[in-house]
Amino acid sequence: MTLVVSEEVQEALAARRPVVALESTIIAHGLPRPRSLQVARELERAVRQEGAVPATIAVLDGTPYVGLAEEQLERVADEEGIRKLGHRDLAPAVAAGASGATTVSATASLAARAGVRVFATGGLGGVHRQWTVTQDESADLGLLARTRITVVCAGVKSILDVPATLQRLETLGVAVAGYGTDRFPGFYLSDSGHGVDWTLRTPEQVADVMRAQDTLGGPESALVVANPVPEEEQLDPALHARVLDEALHACEEQGVTGQAVTPFLLGFLVRHTDGASLNANLAAVRGNVRLGARIAVSWARP
Repeated sequence: MTLVVSEEVQEALAARRPVVALESTIIAHGLPRPRSLQVARELERAVRQEGAVPATIAVLDGTPYVGLAEEQLERVADEEGIRKLGHRDLAPAVAAGASGATTVSATASLAARAGVRVFATGGLGGVHRQWTVTQDESADLGLLARTRITVVCAGVKSILDVPATLQRLETLGVAVAGYGTDRFPGFYLSDSGHGVDWTLRTPEQVADVMRAQDTLGGPESALVVANPVPEEEQLDPALHARVLDEALHACEEQGVTGQAVTPFLLGFLVRHTDGASLNANLAAVRGNVRLGARIAVSWARP
């Protein structure tokens, strides 16, 4: 598989300047047009404003790219038929010459292969509710267990089984730290109701943990930096609880299963909160991207 790293990203990595990986699924599948392209440009601009280089990742015509030119960004945002690619889909997509937006697992894998150490996203996938029946678990978790990358996120999506996800991350040996908090965030919510064992309060402290990972060696696992959405920008917790309960009932009544569950629940939340869940999602992504850039800047310092 030929991995194409943009000239700007190559030069930054060679000069040990800060680089932040960004996923492309939010651009292709997470937002309506033309807002998707506007947000893609906004996130790249936010990385630059913090002194780092953005590396948005996608697969176009069977070629994985780390760092997109403007016309490539436009393709991901506007082109019909852009697939959604997890790590398992990369080889088939390359072999078929397909185009696709990368999820957390695919983005982390390609970023690490290119030498990018920091990745900012919205929320991680995790263990799904009723796991004992469905055995449904996101590929994000296993990929992070074997990939040395720092992922800045707003926790995991609140539609998932949060305590089971935290337990699974512990079992897999993936370090999790709250940023400025001892609580694990719940994507739309500042607090999922569950705690974390470690709290980091500055980008420099995060970079110190990254250096300690390298010094200690051992399994090439990730560091998850759980950065809560600000309370004033979170989805109202009472509204969230009510609509999520309605969404879960609707999902069961309509027989939605497998990969269709997550988009069904997220779409239900957007519609039945009058877009408030999407606003909270974007607030979380913006905050994570800026924090990711600050961490990358600290990491790049000698």
